[in-house]
Amino acid sequence: MRRRLILMRHAKSSWKSDAADDHSRPLNKRGRRDAPAVAQALKERDWTPELVYSSDSKRTSETLQLMCGSFAPGPDIKFVSALYHGGIHEIRDAAANTADEIQTVMMLGHNPGWEHAVSWFTGEHHMMGTANAALLVSEAESWREVLSGERAWQLLDVVRPKDLPSAE
Repeated sequence: MRRRLILMRHAKSSWKSDAADDHSRPLNKRGRRDAPAVAQALKERDWTPELVYSSDSKRTSETLQLMCGSFAPGPDIKFVSALYHGGIHEIRDAAANTADEIQTVMMLGHNPGWEHAVSWFTGEHHMMGTANAALLVSEAESWREVLSGERAWQLLDVVRPKDLPSAE
C-alpha cells in the first residue's frame, strides 16, 4: 500500500501577542492567511489527510483549525504534547500505532525538528519555513516499518505558501 506522510510546520505566529509563553503564541495575520491556502493546495493535489498528529501548541491548533474547512471529510485529529519540541523520535512514537488501513497522515509541528525529520526520512535537506508542507511517499507494508528507517521515504514536493496564488 502506498503510504503518504505530510510533514507540516505550523503557520506564521505572532511575536507581538500577550501570550504568557511560547506554547501559547497565536498565529499572526499572515499565518491565518497561509494555513487555509496550504490546505487548499493539499486538497487540489489529492493529499487530504485521514489522520493528523499535531503538537498541542496554540499556533499548531489554530493552523489545523483553519485548514480543516478544506478537508472533507475531516481527518481524525490527535494532539500530542511531545510534538511541541519534538523531532524524529517523537514523530515516530506518535505515529507508530497508526492503523495500516490509513493511507495519508499529516504531522503538524515545529522547527528545528521538522526540518531535521524531512532530511532524516528522505535524505534531502529542505528549509521548512512556516506553513511549509513536505509531501513524502513510501510503499512500505506498515506505518511502523516505514517510520523505523532512515531515508525510507521519497520526497515528492514541498508546498510553500509563497508559491501559491493566494500569496500574492
